[in-house]
Amino acid sequence: MTIHHYTMSPKVIMVPYPAHGHVTPMLNLASALTRFGLSPVVVTPEFIHDTIAKKTHVTCMSIPDGLDDDAPRDFFAIEFAMENNMPVHLERLVHELNIGDDGGGVAFMIVDLLASWALKVGDGCGVPVVGYWPVMFVAYQLIAAIPDLLSLDIISETGIPQNESLINLGYDQPPLSTQDLPWLIGNLASRRSRFRFWTRTLSRTRTLSQILVNSFPEEHHFDTTNLQDHSIKHPRITPIGPLTQHTKYQNLHFSAEDKSCLDWLDQQSERCVVYISFGTWVSPIGKAKVRNLALALESSKHSFIWVLGSKWRDGLPKGYAERMLDRGRVVSWAPQSEVLRHKAVGCYLTHCGWNSTVEAIQSKVKLLCYPIAGDQFVNCDYIVKIWRIGIRLDDFEEEDVHKCLKRVMEDIEMEQRLVKMNERVFGMETSLRVSSNLTKFVDDYIIV
Repeated sequence: MTIHHYTMSPKVIMVPYPAHGHVTPMLNLASALTRFGLSPVVVTPEFIHDTIAKKTHVTCMSIPDGLDDDAPRDFFAIEFAMENNMPVHLERLVHELNIGDDGGGVAFMIVDLLASWALKVGDGCGVPVVGYWPVMFVAYQLIAAIPDLLSLDIISETGIPQNESLINLGYDQPPLSTQDLPWLIGNLASRRSRFRFWTRTLSRTRTLSQILVNSFPEEHHFDTTNLQDHSIKHPRITPIGPLTQHTKYQNLHFSAEDKSCLDWLDQQSERCVVYISFGTWVSPIGKAKVRNLALALESSKHSFIWVLGSKWRDGLPKGYAERMLDRGRVVSWAPQSEVLRHKAVGCYLTHCGWNSTVEAIQSKVKLLCYPIAGDQFVNCDYIVKIWRIGIRLDDFEEEDVHKCLKRVMEDIEMEQRLVKMNERVFGMETSLRVSSNLTKFVDDYIIV
C-alpha cells in the first residue's frame, strides 16, 4: 500500500446509503476521524443533505439524485438513482476535491457497502476505497454466504428459499431461518430484485482490501474464518464499534422530534414505561396490527410512548390518543437516545434495527423484539438467543403482548445480563480497542 504525505488535512470522502440508519453511523465515523487530523466530507443526495447539514459539524456535500422533487424515495427509486444518476455527479465532486493548492487532496474514500455504486467511482478516479458495513458483522457473513447458499441449493438462482430450513454461519452462532434472509421483503418480484441488488453488492466488494464494521467482538466470536470459499480473496474485517465514546452525534434524526414526551416521562414511576418504535425506513406493521397493538397496550395498563408516523395513525381506534392521554403518548418522532436513558423507561418494543439495538444496550433497557425486515431478524436472534437481553414477540394479540411485557418488565436476571453487557461493550477496554483499530487504519493510509 502506498502511504501519502500531506501538508494540509487530507480529505476523506464518505458515501453512506441514503437512509437514516446508514447516514447516522457514517456521520459518527466521520466525527471520530476528525480526531486524527482528517477532513471528512459526507456526500448524500440533496433530499437528505438539507436536513443533516444543519445538525452536524462534519462537512456535508450534496449531489443530485436525478429524481423528481415529489417522487417517493423508496428502495427501488433510490437504487435506480444510485446506479444511473448519481455516479457522474460523485465523480465530478471527487475530482474537484482532489485538485487545488491546499495540499489536502483526497486520501481515500469510505463507502457504505449498500452504496456499492460509489466503489466503482472511487476506482475510476484512482482513489483508494475502504468499505463500511454499518450493522452487525454476522449480517455481512450472511450476504457473503450467498455463493454457498446457491451451490448447496438452499436458495434458487433468484434468491428464493427452496424450502424452510436453518442456515449455520459458523461456530457457536445461532442458526438462521431461510425465511429471515434480508432480501425477502415484499412480493416475489420485490424479493428477486432485492436479491439482484445484494449479489451485485457482493460482487463489487470483492475489489476491497478492507471493510470497517460498525460492530464489536461482543456480537460473539466475530469469526472471520467461516467465509468458506477460500478461492475468493475476502477483505480484511476491522471492527470499529461502538463509536459512542468517540463522537458527538449518536442521536441524529431527519424528522422533527417531539420533546414534550420527556416532560411527561419525568412524571412517571421508575422503569414502568414501555417505549415503542419500529424505525424510519421499512413501513412499520400495517394498520390492522397498529390497531391490535393499540388495544393490547390499552388493556395491559402499562404506560407507554409510541412513535407512530401520521400515515399509520388511521390504524388507531377512534379517540385512542385522547383516551390514553394520562397513560401514554403517541408521537411522530421522539428523541430516542434521551428517552431510552430516562429512568422511567423499562422496556423497548423495537424492530431490532442495529442503531436502536446499540442504543438500548448503552441505556441498559431490556428489549421486546418484533423484527420486520433486513438484518433485523439476525439482530433479534442475538438479542434473544445469545445475549438474552430481550424476548421475541410473535404477534400483537392481546394475550401475547400482555405475557411478553410482563416477562420483560419483571425479569431481574435479564436486567443483570444487560448491565454486564453494557460494561463489556461500552467499557474502557472496548474504547481503547476502537481507538487502536482506528489509529492503525488511518496510519495504514496516510502520514500527515
